[in-house]
Amino acid sequence: MAATLLDVAPGGRLTLDGTTRNAAGVGVPVQLGLDELGTALHEVTFVVVDLETTGGSPTGSEITEIGAVKVRGGEVLGEFQTLVNPGVAVPPMITVLTGITTAMVMAAPPVTEVLPAFLEFAGLDRGSVLVAHNARFDVGFLRHAAERMGLPWPRPAVVDTVALARRVVTRDEAPNHKLSTLAGLFATEVTPDHRALHDARATVDVLHALLGRLAPLGVTHLEDLHTAADPVPSGRRRKAGMADGLPSGPGVYQFLGPRGEVLYVGTAVDLRRRVRQYFTAAEKRARIGEMLDIATSVRPIPCATALEAQVRELRLIAELDPPYNRRSRRPDRRPWLRLTDEAFPRLSVVRNLPAAELGSAIGPFHSRAAATAALEALQEAVALRRCSPRLPVRPSPTAAACALAEMGRCGAPCTGAQDRTAYEVALAPARGALGTELDPVVEVLRARISALAAQQRYEEAATERDRLRALVQGARRAQRLRPLVTTPELLAARRADDGGWELVLVRYGRLAGVAVSPARTDPTSVMDALLATAEQVAASDHACGAAPVEETELLAGWLEQDGVRLVRVGEGGMPLAWPVRGAARHAVPGRG
Repeated sequence: MAATLLDVAPGGRLTLDGTTRNAAGVGVPVQLGLDELGTALHEVTFVVVDLETTGGSPTGSEITEIGAVKVRGGEVLGEFQTLVNPGVAVPPMITVLTGITTAMVMAAPPVTEVLPAFLEFAGLDRGSVLVAHNARFDVGFLRHAAERMGLPWPRPAVVDTVALARRVVTRDEAPNHKLSTLAGLFATEVTPDHRALHDARATVDVLHALLGRLAPLGVTHLEDLHTAADPVPSGRRRKAGMADGLPSGPGVYQFLGPRGEVLYVGTAVDLRRRVRQYFTAAEKRARIGEMLDIATSVRPIPCATALEAQVRELRLIAELDPPYNRRSRRPDRRPWLRLTDEAFPRLSVVRNLPAAELGSAIGPFHSRAAATAALEALQEAVALRRCSPRLPVRPSPTAAACALAEMGRCGAPCTGAQDRTAYEVALAPARGALGTELDPVVEVLRARISALAAQQRYEEAATERDRLRALVQGARRAQRLRPLVTTPELLAARRADDGGWELVLVRYGRLAGVAVSPARTDPTSVMDALLATAEQVAASDHACGAAPVEETELLAGWLEQDGVRLVRVGEGGMPLAWPVRGAARHAVPGRG
């Protein structure tokens, strides 16, 4: 049995720039696969390839020669070389450059025979890393040929020696980063001459020379090579050793300053990999870059599951208030939207909502501006009074109606023109929206937005759209959290990747404990131990429950995953379900 209980604390292709290239050559961010993480460079199999072609574009030109060298740990494992029949005449300018003539390739096999043989030699689907000088050119031709033949492209990790050279070879050493220039600089055994195998052999020597220069900068593993071309300061990259010895499982990490103070708290599914990335990838956030330059060590807190790590992170940030973490200073005072408790209720934004009113209010909102926008949306859909004075049951004889009443936007209960019964009828859609039925209000607001757009009053339509979005988001959040914060105890399980079970115990919206039951064992004893030893949580008198709303939302997200099973649900809470006519049915386009 492996169990962990939480502390009761307060509160296309991989390239060196970290992108994959789509068919248009546009960079799209990607992440290294798990099989590529933490591999020392001397253990990596590199396949260095070079192509000769009839032109510069794979859509209008053909391959005429493929040369490749497979190396690992400085040792050559094999070579591959063949001319390729392009099916067209070799242009004279290509013949002048490469020495390859049409007569030379006429008897050569076509690419349909060569490419499968090359892919088998390279073993790109078995973890080999593809290397080329100006890799976009060579990989583009190979991938295009595979697509034309209907062959699946293995999407290997790709290293471009041009990008590496730009990182460590200065203009003082070489006027450019061409293969011939680098070959002369590093005195390669083979001189490149625009023949595929010769150029591939020269690229091997260039690769090894570049890796030798990168090693003192902390580039010692494949994951480091992935970001080696990023503009990371040398002093920061040398700190990558802080990640050495950290566990590779989920957990929380704390960057510590010179006096042992906690500078920053983060979470990761792989502690060692995530911490190392801080020192090997370009950091776009200036504050975090400043923190990394100050940090002297990292303190890991291993966790049983990723969910536990996320919750621990939230609680530690609330407890320690690290200077480089950004967070809400008063997460317990986020605004809610509710009706006032009086004879003629009106909509009101409040900071503290009693637990007893949870079923008749929406929120909490991220800001007062969002809560105000939701209030204005409801006021547009429902003819409620907007004046702030508390109205008596019997109106004053001297009371006068306001402009909203004259426009038909209010029934004027202040003058007696609308009694309590009539006002309650008008109030019903608002009560429904603050509860579980948002449909009537959404229909009214969408009709208003459409009418404004039809009149080409687009700015007003956009304002109404943003107000509707705020209302829907606030209602969705309330409807999502109500069941969790009112349920005394909930035990759920999810099958882990290794065949075991992740067990999560929630009490009044707070994570009371987690445990992991190993594969091929009965989880009953682990569940019993978890129930007996987990944190005891009392019901809260606040609508947010016994935990900050961010924690409860993490739990809701985990419970909503496919494959999660409810093992035990205590009595007394709201049903664990979305309302049929609730906010989850509605999506409002525009800025999120």
